[in-house]
Amino acid sequence: MTTLMIQGTTSDAGKSTVVAGLCRVLARRGVSVAPFKPQNMALNSAVTVDGGEIGRSTALQALAAGVEPHSDMNPVLLKPESDRGAQVILRGRVHGHMDALDYHAYKRTARESVLAAWQALSARFDVIVAEGAGSPAEINLRTNDIANMGFAEMVDCPVVLVGDIDRGGVFAQLVGTLELLSESERSRTRGFIVNRFRGDISLLEPGLDWLTERTGKPVFGTLPYLQGLLLDAEDSIGRSGRVGPGATLKVVVPALPRISNHNDFDPLRLHPQVDLSFVGPNQIGPGREIPPADLIVLPGSKSTRSDLEWLRAQGWEEAIQRHLRYGGRVLGICGGLQMLGRAVHDPEGLEGPAGSTPGLGLLEFETRMVAGKQLRNVSGRLLREGVPIAGYEIHNGVSKGPALARPLLELQGRPDGAESADGQVMGTYLHGLFDRPEACAALLARCGLEAPGSAVDYQAHRQQELDRLADCLEANLDMAAIERLLGL
Repeated sequence: MTTLMIQGTTSDAGKSTVVAGLCRVLARRGVSVAPFKPQNMALNSAVTVDGGEIGRSTALQALAAGVEPHSDMNPVLLKPESDRGAQVILRGRVHGHMDALDYHAYKRTARESVLAAWQALSARFDVIVAEGAGSPAEINLRTNDIANMGFAEMVDCPVVLVGDIDRGGVFAQLVGTLELLSESERSRTRGFIVNRFRGDISLLEPGLDWLTERTGKPVFGTLPYLQGLLLDAEDSIGRSGRVGPGATLKVVVPALPRISNHNDFDPLRLHPQVDLSFVGPNQIGPGREIPPADLIVLPGSKSTRSDLEWLRAQGWEEAIQRHLRYGGRVLGICGGLQMLGRAVHDPEGLEGPAGSTPGLGLLEFETRMVAGKQLRNVSGRLLREGVPIAGYEIHNGVSKGPALARPLLELQGRPDGAESADGQVMGTYLHGLFDRPEACAALLARCGLEAPGSAVDYQAHRQQELDRLADCLEANLDMAAIERLLGL
């Protein structure tokens, strides 16, 4: 088994994308390959084949590699619940809740989970392509590091450093990062990849020559900016969809402070008839209103009660009531479903301070947070239309009340979610609601989209984008040099 680690000069330098592309390139060449991210901090997650939970970007990389996502691929997942605390997930299972200082001290123990997961993957795959987190030059986080060079040193693997030229200062990024590493870390950094380049490569080449002369390390390639590339985001939200001349249905999503699994909306970003927009803080309120919409979707949340309070403070409760009076539709997904009810109770403080918060009162049920997260991949049907639907559940909380007697879906033979008698308000615990074109078309038709036959086959789109990415790496990276690093 051989491991290669891709690290970046900054967050969002392109590590996740490069790892996904390399996994697809190697898989197409017949290599048994798996992705690995020792530690991730993200609210977008996926359910694994072994019933665990990992970061969504790592699950995408497993798809690129042609293998089922497994909890060993992301042994430490941190899901922020506030600015200073997070839920800690070890090898797919909830370990507990820690503030930043406690977790920093805990990393020495977390190393054992990281090493055990890496060893387990090593027994099943010939090659592991690992991904760092943030930057390896975060001086304040280097003690007991498991996310970047601490892991690379632990397993003695080579590192390739990625810099993002699109944001500017790429030579300072790369050289400055090297300068802040130890001698052994600089030695194991074998070279660079320049990401997101636009323009004439001949204008960049003198700088690349200087970089190699200055550091003694090669540039393995310069990747062009891939216009329109849409793959599962690790955490950041794209603020809009691809609005074309045929976009007639307007969908608005509040950008909650702890929004989770916003990948749910990627199929809507791609839909040629949908105008999707996320509305962030201070974009509505006194003197301001939400954009005109046919459908408001309340997304998933890692901290349902605090995000519900944020909605109120931002003026969404009144805006939603007004939207419904004018005939609009509202859909809640997971935490968004919980917000639609009469109240959300968290007596044990599983998602923040213990207590209860009034819901929006649009559906007659209440939710109680209970220990034991629901993690499962599921399939079923949209009840009214009978079309197939599939996705996954990741949530705390049990909802009970008369509104649930009118479910929106049937999943694995059991009812899920709720729908108001007039059909204006809908909710479900299912993530991936729009992934299947038939289900997407049926739901959008409910919201007034005429002839909704243009829904994108989202799963096919993901595969096509991964192939496009791999083609780009094949054309622009020195893959022979990368394979030598892997011993292939």
